[in-house]
Amino acid sequence: MKQKKQSLFVKDGVNYLIPFILITFCFALWGFANDITNPMVKAFSKIFRMSVTDGTLVQLAFYGGYFAMAFPAAIFIRRFSYKSGILMGLALYAIGAFLFFPAKQTGDYYPFLIAYFILTCGLSFLETSANPYILSMGTEETATRRLNLAQSFNPMGSLLGMYVAMQFIQARLNPMNSVERATLGEAEFQAMKQSDLSILIAPYLMIGIVIVIVFLLLLFIRMPKNAERSKSIRFIATLKRIFSIPHYREGVIAQFFYIGVQIMCWTFIIQYGTRIFMAAGMTEIDAEVLSQKYNIAAMIIFCCSRFVCTYLLRFINAGKLLKILAIAGAVFLLGVIGSRNIIGLYCLVAVSACMSLMFPTIYGIALKGMGEDAKFGAAGLIMAILGGSILPPLQAAIIDMNTIFGWPAVNLSFVLPMLCFVVVAIYGARSVRRTIHTE
Repeated sequence: MKQKKQSLFVKDGVNYLIPFILITFCFALWGFANDITNPMVKAFSKIFRMSVTDGTLVQLAFYGGYFAMAFPAAIFIRRFSYKSGILMGLALYAIGAFLFFPAKQTGDYYPFLIAYFILTCGLSFLETSANPYILSMGTEETATRRLNLAQSFNPMGSLLGMYVAMQFIQARLNPMNSVERATLGEAEFQAMKQSDLSILIAPYLMIGIVIVIVFLLLLFIRMPKNAERSKSIRFIATLKRIFSIPHYREGVIAQFFYIGVQIMCWTFIIQYGTRIFMAAGMTEIDAEVLSQKYNIAAMIIFCCSRFVCTYLLRFINAGKLLKILAIAGAVFLLGVIGSRNIIGLYCLVAVSACMSLMFPTIYGIALKGMGEDAKFGAAGLIMAILGGSILPPLQAAIIDMNTIFGWPAVNLSFVLPMLCFVVVAIYGARSVRRTIHTE
């Protein structure tokens, strides 16, 4: 007898397609924030005449906000609703974006870190709310496919963020390179810094306005209340319960290392490409802009691959596909490490095809069967985004060494994301074994 095909958006006779579309738009919004920010490590390093390691404080503040606000967001959502969590997230997102203006007025680096932190506290609310909300908009059997589909629109926002970073920030900054900036007198340096910061903050102020509009739209649109409010929040007991579940506990660890891979590969592609292109005779700014084009190509591949992988999940076990792609990613990174020419950059771009499936698939496997505990479980998985805060500075410290045993340090730094892929592959393999044992 032929099995009836299950709809992605129908549960208990209710069609969730329209709510799905509205919440999926939020995925693009935080994708924009994530990927306009990655190139800012290099931009802030130049503007404030800092090392790459100091520049990665942007990532520390950015992903630190995710970590700090994940469980407060889960408590808020459990007390109120997913919609309330999304509205709170949009509000904090807008406030953080608008804080770029007073940060620029101070002329100091650290106020920007505060703005990034507040902005990403909002993103933490958004992701903690939107991911499990999407999982709940249909049957549990179709949950991982549904989340992969929603996450497919995240790279579209990421592509826009990358394009804006390249065309409206990197290409418009003063073309003077880092070495030349170091020779400037204090008055010249301050004038150039203020000019560059004015260019840098403009896209953030514009996205702040967009977020306010989206906030007002969602405020007045009725959304499904498919999760009851809970006044009783037993935080410690719930944490003990969810972390006693092996596939969840291991999922948090795998997500930590996956996010580290993603941020390292997308942040330091600029450093990697710049070294190659400057060695070929390009100026620093031209090399940076061209490297960002390769970053955009990587995101296009990531986006296309996610749609392909969402389709493949109809036929291949999620854990098995996760394992295969993690192994392939590690192999590509061997090419990144071992090549000193454009082949290494091609390998680094190809890594994005392997990453596309990972975040939503780890998320879906980890939260499977958790029911109401998915609200707190989602928070733990969002806290795992801290991997994007801790691991990139470690890689940057390696890059700042310039050469190691005569080999470019930027190449050898990609040993770190390669090891992270190994952790993800192990999680995929263990997920397959658990599936076999429960069948």
